Amino acid sequence: MTDRLLPTDESAARHLAKRHAAERRFRSYGASAVGAALVVLVALLGSILWRGLPAFTSHEVRLEIHFDADLLDPRGSGDLEVLGRGDYGRLVKLALRAKFDQVTGRRERRALSALVSSGAAFELRERVLAEPGLVGTTRLFFLPLSDDADLFFKGGVDVSTREADRRLSDAQISWLRVLEAEGRIESRISRRFFISGDSREPELAGIRGALVGSLWTLLITLLLSFPTGVAAAIYMEEFAPKNRLTDFIEVNINNLAAVPSIVFGLLGLAVLLNFFGMPRSAPLVGGTVLALMTLPTVIITSRSAIRAVPPSVREAALGIGASSLQVVSHHVLPLALPGILTGTIIGMARALGETAPLLMIGMVAFIVDVPSGPTSPATVLPVQIFLWADAPERAFLAKTSAAILVLLAFLVAMNLVAVLLRNRFERRW
Repeated sequence: MTDRLLPTDESAARHLAKRHAAERRFRSYGASAVGAALVVLVALLGSILWRGLPAFTSHEVRLEIHFDADLLDPRGSGDLEVLGRGDYGRLVKLALRAKFDQVTGRRERRALSALVSSGAAFELRERVLAEPGLVGTTRLFFLPLSDDADLFFKGGVDVSTREADRRLSDAQISWLRVLEAEGRIESRISRRFFISGDSREPELAGIRGALVGSLWTLLITLLLSFPTGVAAAIYMEEFAPKNRLTDFIEVNINNLAAVPSIVFGLLGLAVLLNFFGMPRSAPLVGGTVLALMTLPTVIITSRSAIRAVPPSVREAALGIGASSLQVVSHHVLPLALPGILTGTIIGMARALGETAPLLMIGMVAFIVDVPSGPTSPATVLPVQIFLWADAPERAFLAKTSAAILVLLAFLVAMNLVAVLLRNRFERRW
């Protein structure tokens, strides 16, 4: 009877072969899934990179600018206030007309002036205010082209289409080609993208305002969530009694970690703005909302790091006469700090990429100026990306992709710091 239950060598071999085949199939499925994910990731990042790289450069035109005293300082007073009110846009138009003196019609002159960005006048104004001696002289200056002219040199204008379907006319294209043939067009690193705030003109728009707003918001988030979350984790793990109340609090902390972020935005709108009257579209409010959203993550990761410290450390400290507070502050917390910092940085990285809660508190406003403090009107990098993605001008497409690259660089840097801290200070027990 027993011999009938034992498999023969042949059946055992077949069974073993099936198991090995099933294992190989399972591994191939996993490898295929990982490969497909990598292909999609590379395609996504490649697409963003391909579209965003043109935003890091811009084309400028070299023109002879005559700083006519009659347009800038008719009385010759040299007063900076008078110079600040000068007609610098007229200087740019006269420089273009001097180059293309055959353009005489009013409409053609307007089309010619449209090749240079409106921000060129502001750049000339800043140069004159910094160097009043320019008045009355003629100097060569590189001035930014308009977004349509810049797109033309970046290959974004199809000249084979009908003139009525293009943003640039045939005459404008011919003028640009003349300037290019004379060596007056140069492609340069776009400093404006990093040092300027938002603008309605794509060639003048930059991420500095959103970047500074993000830094202020993250600073407020860190100052509120880190000490509060660590203190709550220490109390819950080391001092709180185990009863129904602490179990209820623990369950709610875990539930809050899974609450959609827009709910925290509604909370900030109802409580912080409508009830407490805090300033709308300010990093102070945005940081507070993101701190509430990040707090459960900080508490959970901090509790896990504290729980990972071996009980023998606590027992040894208590055995030599240390108090409970000394055990925590001198022994447990220093050993758990790497894990606490890692969880905090990951939570901050999540807060950096949030958009929905900030939209609810008004940080979607068009902000040109760079915020000077936590109560100044500001926006953040994810919201800036949202605004540019919705803009009708085609040049904002490259700006959007470039801003995404900057945001991804910050997220990768923050996660890299978390990994380095963990590897540097982590102790294995």
